Amino acid sequence: MPRSSAQKPKKASADSLPLPDPSLFVEGWNKALESFKKIEIPDATIPQISFDNEKLLEIQNNYLEQATHLWNQGLVSGAVLDDKRFKGPAWEQNPVASFSAALYLLNTNTLMAMTDALHADAKTQARIKYAVEQLAAATAPSNYLALNAEAQQKIIETKGESLTKGIQNLLHDMSQGHVSMTDESLFTVGENVATTQGSVVFENEYFQLIEYKPLTAQVYEVPLLLIPPCINKYYILDLQPKNSFVKYCSDQGFRTFIVSWSNPHEDLEHAKWDDYVEKGALKAIQVVKEIANVDQINTLGFCVGGTLLTSALAVAEAKKDHSVASATLLTTLVDFTHSGVLDVFIDESFVKYRESQFLDGGLMSGRDMAATFSFLRPNDLVWNYVVGNYLKGETPPPFDLLYWNSDATNLPGPMYAWYLRNTYLENNLIKPGKAKICGVPIDLNTIKVPVYIYGSREDHIVPIDASYASTQIFKGKKRFVMGASGHIAGVINPPSSGKRSHWIGPENKFPTSVDAWIKSSTEHPGSWWTDWVKWLSKHSGKKISAPKVAGRGKYKVIEPAPGRYVKVKV
Repeated sequence: MPRSSAQKPKKASADSLPLPDPSLFVEGWNKALESFKKIEIPDATIPQISFDNEKLLEIQNNYLEQATHLWNQGLVSGAVLDDKRFKGPAWEQNPVASFSAALYLLNTNTLMAMTDALHADAKTQARIKYAVEQLAAATAPSNYLALNAEAQQKIIETKGESLTKGIQNLLHDMSQGHVSMTDESLFTVGENVATTQGSVVFENEYFQLIEYKPLTAQVYEVPLLLIPPCINKYYILDLQPKNSFVKYCSDQGFRTFIVSWSNPHEDLEHAKWDDYVEKGALKAIQVVKEIANVDQINTLGFCVGGTLLTSALAVAEAKKDHSVASATLLTTLVDFTHSGVLDVFIDESFVKYRESQFLDGGLMSGRDMAATFSFLRPNDLVWNYVVGNYLKGETPPPFDLLYWNSDATNLPGPMYAWYLRNTYLENNLIKPGKAKICGVPIDLNTIKVPVYIYGSREDHIVPIDASYASTQIFKGKKRFVMGASGHIAGVINPPSSGKRSHWIGPENKFPTSVDAWIKSSTEHPGSWWTDWVKWLSKHSGKKISAPKVAGRGKYKVIEPAPGRYVKVKV
């Protein structure tokens, strides 16, 4: 039992301290394995683990030393912990709170060290580490009112108002089905996000095509088609004027189009990956060609949109269709050898489960996918808002990026299941002739169009080595650029912000290792957008007078941007 602050500190010894015995963890695991072996599960592989005894002894000694120091320090105020969850006067001045936080950090660090001490295959080790990280994030003292000194102090200061507001926030989030990351009431699609002026000029059951109003008197004759991920709304590329990639493209003189994917409901529950390639990406390319009255267009794919674009390029190549002049891939997985943290979820059993689940159609819930992505960074994207919204009764500040992040979309179940097996599980896209899309075996090595490949250095969804791996696949002219920050912030980084840096390597030199490329690269301050514009302009032909109206011929204006599809909720 912890002593009170009024008692005289009692020095603890190694014999008196109750220490966790790592061997109990091993014993418990082995008992669980024995029970698991008695269960008949087809195709199940029982993971085998063992521990490095020397490392375990070192971890135990370190724990003993740190626990002894913590105990001797006792319940004294003024402790400053190097963790933002426990910063501030309320934590520092409350000895019970600071002690519980310090003990939590010690136990968490010890558990994480134990995951490094175990011997197992890479996937098993990653899964155990992920599980420990989730447990540690969920059990932080800051997540509970009884242990959160800052939340308790706020209740006193506001005379209970923060607690009342917190309960209201909790009931509101329960009714909407997700934790609020921003004040969603302050954003409306088409009013203060997705505001770049344009028109919907084509639609089918899969997407609407938006043509943006030119912002220059002249435009490049080769138009630009943007294909965003179908697992999110398109307006990540058109948040607000100051950080809109769409507006920036138009400002640079590119005649810009974008795919606005539908939010699938029962009407698309049988749709497949082939449909998104043929009736989505390839159809959009064809329509843009006809509207602009050109033989070729430039294309850009972001995240899964880039994987769809790559599939479309391979299908087009197999059919001798050369409609694309260049392709840009932003944080895109093509080679799934290094597929990031999402790989912990993927194995044969999981994919078979999803395939059986969607055998007769169905929808993969957008809310479930959004929750999965949030728990990849639980402290920042889950528990941070649990504490702020419910324990402190705060309304999160307005943030366009987090509003977009909460605006989830569904996916057709069969399309999702095909994607899991042929990318994350079997990595079939990079195997010539292995994957058949739209009726033809594809070979990415046949894609000869110039490709601009962008990867973010701190991306946890598409790791930088995964982005770079595309340089080893495409045989045409390539340019690889690495940006600072993560999956979204690295991409949405307008030059006007003056933030971050990007790195460019020697022309047409792509060693097999991204580390070797990084060593040979040169850092440039600011956004990568300016470098991309210089590259794209070389593939965009001459300047011509900007069109006066949107659409052409049979492609009439259907409605103003942002259109109906993007406003459909899960």
